[in-house]
Amino acid sequence: MKIRGDRECKSCGTRWAYYDTGSVACPECGSLHSVGVDDPTEHTDTPVELDLTPLRNRVDEVPTDELAADVAEACREYTRKRGFIDTGRLKPLDGTYVAAVELAAVAGAFARRARPSDAAELYVLDLLAGADRGERPGHEAVPDAFRAEFGLAMAGAVDSYQRDVRAYLNDNPDGHARRLSGRIRDHRKRVEALDGDVDPADTNRLMHAARDLGRYIDGDENAAVTADNWLSGLERDRT
Repeated sequence: MKIRGDRECKSCGTRWAYYDTGSVACPECGSLHSVGVDDPTEHTDTPVELDLTPLRNRVDEVPTDELAADVAEACREYTRKRGFIDTGRLKPLDGTYVAAVELAAVAGAFARRARPSDAAELYVLDLLAGADRGERPGHEAVPDAFRAEFGLAMAGAVDSYQRDVRAYLNDNPDGHARRLSGRIRDHRKRVEALDGDVDPADTNRLMHAARDLGRYIDGDENAAVTADNWLSGLERDRT
């Protein structure tokens, strides 16, 4: 959405940037009455960090299924606040966001299952170990028990990113970017239609295609080629 991010408090006159605080409340007096003093700018992101350290510290204290429910909720809370346009500039589809979406999905599934396998538990703990740093196991390590959750998580991360890509391209038209975005959309819809039950290598390619599309839009011409390569690999697999 477009907002006037530079604010002036009508109560005390303080000026601040909503882009920095993520809040319309005056940082000086707390008043909610302010006016924008700049032009409306597309902005969807909120300054928020994912810190899973307190949850990691509980690994040896509580059963993993109980911990997993809290982990899933922490990741969902983080991703709900995230966006990818910062003061008119499209940001990348970063590793922390992708890992948080995946961890929310697999931890939530683990918490709901009556008898999860040791492999499933290990995968959740491996994700928990590094998700807030953008680190996660490779797609080849995804247990069969989480195949569908992984697929839907990658499709979900791509869908969230693509919404901001489309908003950005509305103000900054680029025909090649739109064509790539359309191909990404088609593959994402296929994953969703299959309830995520596709080869993890394919959903991993889809996520990388979306990431490279963002890099291309941000000025990396070579990223258009790599995005096309990821998508071409998906299309070859379907023939």
